[in-house]
Amino acid sequence: MDTTADRFDTDRFEADRNRLASLAYRLLGSATDAEDAVQDAFLHWQAADRQRIRVPEAWLTKVVTNLCLDHLRSARARRERTAGAWLPEPLLDGDPMLGPADTVEQRESVSLAVLMLMERLSPLERAVYVLREAFSYSHAEIA
Repeated sequence: MDTTADRFDTDRFEADRNRLASLAYRLLGSATDAEDAVQDAFLHWQAADRQRIRVPEAWLTKVVTNLCLDHLRSARARRERTAGAWLPEPLLDGDPMLGPADTVEQRESVSLAVLMLMERLSPLERAVYVLREAFSYSHAEIA
């Protein structure tokens, strides 16, 4: 294999790592689970025929979303629900998982109603909501 091509492909993935981690965190609510999902996505990326991937950002987004959905569904199937409302674990300011759109004002304006909404959504509904509202993907892109 060509090490230059491998390095380019690794750099391509790394350029999206923070965005993917932010997406996974919003879907899973856990920084540790989000990092695991991103690392699994990297393994999928390495195993994929990257010559056939026309839009790497879309492909990686789909892989991470599907990995998160699988994780959420398996947790639901095992009934590994925590007591109380679902709330994402807190992150420190400057953490790349917060994403570029997360300003202090935006974080402070998140209400309990939105968190309760996220708790009531199915994993697939949560993924659609996060992709649309947090990452501004169009409905066609999400589909």
